[in-house]
Amino acid sequence: MKLFSPVTIKQMTLKNRIVMSPMCMYSCKDESGLVNDWHRIHYTSRAVGQVGLIIIEATAVTKQGRISVHDLGIWSDEHIAGLNDLVRLAHENGSKIGIQLAHAGRKSTDHGPIIAPSAIPFSDAYKMPQEMSLEQIQDTIQAFREGARRSAAAGFDVIEIHAAHGYLINQFLSPLTNQRTDQYGGDLEGRARFLFEIIEAVQQEWQGPLFVRVSAEEYAPGGLTVADHVTLARRMKDLGVDLIDVSTGGVVPANVHSYPGYQVPFSERIRKEAGIATGTVGLITSPDHAADILENERADLVFLGRELLRDPYWPRTAASKLGIKITPPVQYERGWY
Repeated sequence: MKLFSPVTIKQMTLKNRIVMSPMCMYSCKDESGLVNDWHRIHYTSRAVGQVGLIIIEATAVTKQGRISVHDLGIWSDEHIAGLNDLVRLAHENGSKIGIQLAHAGRKSTDHGPIIAPSAIPFSDAYKMPQEMSLEQIQDTIQAFREGARRSAAAGFDVIEIHAAHGYLINQFLSPLTNQRTDQYGGDLEGRARFLFEIIEAVQQEWQGPLFVRVSAEEYAPGGLTVADHVTLARRMKDLGVDLIDVSTGGVVPANVHSYPGYQVPFSERIRKEAGIATGTVGLITSPDHAADILENERADLVFLGRELLRDPYWPRTAASKLGIKITPPVQYERGWY
């Protein structure tokens, strides 16, 4: 059964296809962006629970790029030691671990000025962003490169670039939020330039598996669709991206009809038409459903979010339901089965 079979991506082998999706914890006790004991307990418990790959929350490459002032950060070398704690603890408990490099753009609630490709606020509840200058664009690309360097120093197994959910890279990609007339605007190729240059900058510091999370449907007239993301995914594959983590929405306020597996068709289409590995996410809670997605080659990895908040031992729950035996932590052997 694929759900519990190993899979190798570049030099990394996962013991199963279950991934903890990045979910912001907003739990830094101050505004330092430093790892604290909550993060150590939260992520390590999913490694004990036998999740194959844990991807930690959106981690800001600049202080200005935080979603909230309590987000984790990777804008300073001071962040490396705490992030290395998360890596060490995950590895000691048999899981691989990745980091999601992110910049919130116009969806930042940082104290100071915020930036975006164009001066368009997300909603009335958000500040008006400043339109980024070419110098600010280059500085931000460099911040992603430095984030990759620090991620490598911390020992992460995977980097995921956050290009979804209406954050900065997604804002450049979408015609709903990018009204620039220079080389970083205009057609899809121009709007994607920022993402492509970030991928290239990250790869100057990172040789491991590289994922990109996208919002394959914007649920708004004139917004990006899955067809656009097939085109983008083909180019990202050529640039050396290993997997597209397929989500949807977030670039503009929208009503989304969600149901178990509602994003799976987007993953399936990108996988088949772009010829690249994908991960899928979105109200996947049933072990049978997760297994079916993989058996029918609709994705290569299954990302779980809220279900892993409810049950850190979901892999054990799933294995039991599916009649699969998995190896427990030695300390739990007497009570695992």
